Amino acid sequence: MAARTSPVRVGVLGAGSWGINHVRVLAGEPRCRVVAVAEPDAAKRPLIAALAPAARWTASADAVLGDVDAVVIAAPAAAHVELALAALAAGKHVLIEKPLALRLGDARRVAAAARPGAVAMVGHLMVFHPAVRRIRELLRAGGLGRPFYVHAMRVNLGRIRSDETALWCFGPHDLSMIDHILGEHPVTASACGTAVLQPGIEDVVFVTMRYASGILANLHLSWLHPRKERRFTLVCSQKMVELDDVSPEKLRIYDKGYDRPPAFTQFGEFLTIRDGDVHIPQVAMEEPLRAEIRHFLDCIERGEPPITDLAQGVRITAVLEAAERSLAAGGAPLAVEPA
Repeated sequence: MAARTSPVRVGVLGAGSWGINHVRVLAGEPRCRVVAVAEPDAAKRPLIAALAPAARWTASADAVLGDVDAVVIAAPAAAHVELALAALAAGKHVLIEKPLALRLGDARRVAAAARPGAVAMVGHLMVFHPAVRRIRELLRAGGLGRPFYVHAMRVNLGRIRSDETALWCFGPHDLSMIDHILGEHPVTASACGTAVLQPGIEDVVFVTMRYASGILANLHLSWLHPRKERRFTLVCSQKMVELDDVSPEKLRIYDKGYDRPPAFTQFGEFLTIRDGDVHIPQVAMEEPLRAEIRHFLDCIERGEPPITDLAQGVRITAVLEAAERSLAAGGAPLAVEPA
């Protein structure tokens, strides 16, 4: 891809509760101009105008594609595939909010439609969280040892969704984090959950994934919980790491675990607990959405592929679809389609 130096003309498709944040962040970026926002709800027009005064408002996404170099698709998830295919066919750079698609076949269709010279990126926000990037660096550097298991919690009370389950709403965040940190694709996924508030829409879901390397990962996803928790724990052979996104101290590294004397490798009674210090590293925080948008613009300007590319979007959709099938099968572990 050829590098780009002129300001990127961007259109935002969807200015709902999350899309309006894209409008806000993009409007504050000097390397781009928000030229159009498509939002069918006319009541959002005053807020759009306040955030991006120079942007043209329209109710139709089709009216945006002719005026822009890039689009951000922040419409409801069911519309992602159709809008992404139209934008890619028009040769636009595309940032598609999570989930990429609601079916693996559709995710693959979008990936197959990508064109040389156009950046195609999925909005896996948590990959751009500074603490997540630090965890990945720590694991790659070898100081944590061999990963054993991952546990993630993304729970709170509300906001209730009627168009997607907790699995598809919250799951992409933690699944993309795990994918980015471990660099592995699970071989099986199992899920159990329940629809408490609305029939057919699971608001509480537990997902378990197993990897060929022996790693185990577990997710707790819910919008029916007494406290807001955004916790990610990675347990390794040398150290343990915890990201608590609700706490001011985002990251803690625990020098804890078990040491096994070389002469007694087969006997658990000779294991000794290692209970060392807790290190709280300084992590320079940046709004993850701003980091995501800047990465998108970097890729357009430099002609580089994004970290959260369509291939990652396909991988995450494969896990979500396997987990959804497992939900319907009563929690049976099911094979995850290869990436």
